[in-house]
Amino acid sequence: MTTRRKILTGMGIATAGGLVAAAYRASPMFWSRVAEDVRRDVLSPPRIPDPSKWPSTGIHAAWLGHSTVLMKIDGMTVITDPVFSNRAGIDLWIATLGIKRLVHPALPVRKLPKIDLILLSHAHMDHFDLPSLRALEGPDTQVITASQTSDLLRVDRYQRVSEAGWGTAVQVGPLRVSGFEVKHWGARIRSDTWRGYNGYVIETGRYRVMFGGDTAFTTSFAQVKQSKPVNLAIMPIGAYNPWIRAHCNPEQALKMADLAGAEAVLPVHHKTFKLSHEPVNEPIDRLVTAAGSSADRVVVKDIGHEVHLG
Repeated sequence: MTTRRKILTGMGIATAGGLVAAAYRASPMFWSRVAEDVRRDVLSPPRIPDPSKWPSTGIHAAWLGHSTVLMKIDGMTVITDPVFSNRAGIDLWIATLGIKRLVHPALPVRKLPKIDLILLSHAHMDHFDLPSLRALEGPDTQVITASQTSDLLRVDRYQRVSEAGWGTAVQVGPLRVSGFEVKHWGARIRSDTWRGYNGYVIETGRYRVMFGGDTAFTTSFAQVKQSKPVNLAIMPIGAYNPWIRAHCNPEQALKMADLAGAEAVLPVHHKTFKLSHEPVNEPIDRLVTAAGSSADRVVVKDIGHEVHLG
């Protein structure tokens, strides 16, 4: 692992240039999108959450954009897949080369509360953003990441970095965090196929929160269901056209939340980056329609919205 960390985190501009060329060959649509984004402004978030007002009991969450959710669960502050950069893509140290955001994060890094736990689902660049993760480094912050991905981090700059696989549990203070199987893949640069990818369940004495990470439809979410419900399910709903083999559509996201026994659904992975062909507002519109008479289960509909449970 030490050798791999030196290779991947110490690469120079020449190596990065090779990655750019490989990425272009792999996904010309991606780079066409990059070119289109150059002159486009990034919009302000519709709302600004205020976590300073969140009490230390219950579940409190705000969608900051893409798959980044800030939560406070019985006093513990958790953030999922933090991406605050203007672009998601290849980190060249002096800049990030990749797809540009549509909307700024609902909170910048400097306005976040102290983070107790960073939860990383997999190493894809729109979920595992190295500039954002460096900005969140600190001696009081722990990280849980998928198996064989910690080599991408500067692990000595956090209190602790733990890798979790499917069926592995990690204790962080009062939180028990368990990895479970989803249907995706973990390679960051196509060839590093050894890397893991997870969904997670966060449990305290009273509450259960599920973070679905990135996934196509799979019945593996049924393994999460217990007699105690999932109070809040963070589920991806976008980037399914034409990538349905890797990303679920909104109806499938709701079905997986149902399989897990979820009460409330917080949809993510939409409205932030243009990763696919469906219109920007289509995923959330389809999710609300699919929920039908239970549409109030969809507790967050736009970037910056908050939810408070318990």
